[in-house]
Amino acid sequence: EVQLVESGGGLVQAGGSLRLSCAASGFTFDDYAIGWFRQAPGKEREGVSCIKPSTGSTHYAGSVKGRFTISSDNAKNTVYLQMNSLKPEDTAVYYCAAVTVAYYSCSYYLDYGMDYWGRGTLVTVSS
Repeated sequence: EVQLVESGGGLVQAGGSLRLSCAASGFTFDDYAIGWFRQAPGKEREGVSCIKPSTGSTHYAGSVKGRFTISSDNAKNTVYLQMNSLKPEDTAVYYCAAVTVAYYSCSYYLDYGMDYWGRGTLVTVSS
């Protein structure tokens, strides 16, 4: 059974930083992709960032490029999202998601979503 468990959310002031973690289990880690998505109250889900750990390929939404960094620790089967220079508009529930065989690009998955989802972690940025 595929499981994705997010952690690291919380309350931070504008300009601050947080690091989210996504611990993945239940699938073989050969050609998978993991993405971070977010959904703010009353807004549609937005793809934030994606990584293919087997190739190191990454992709970012324009709204977070230059501020967020996605990385993976393959030994721990964990993907991180380092979020710097946070803004109030970054406030949302952040979800980790995965596909176990990444046939398409990270950009595609950020647009269309992934197969497996975590429960989410809340990030609140105060002004």
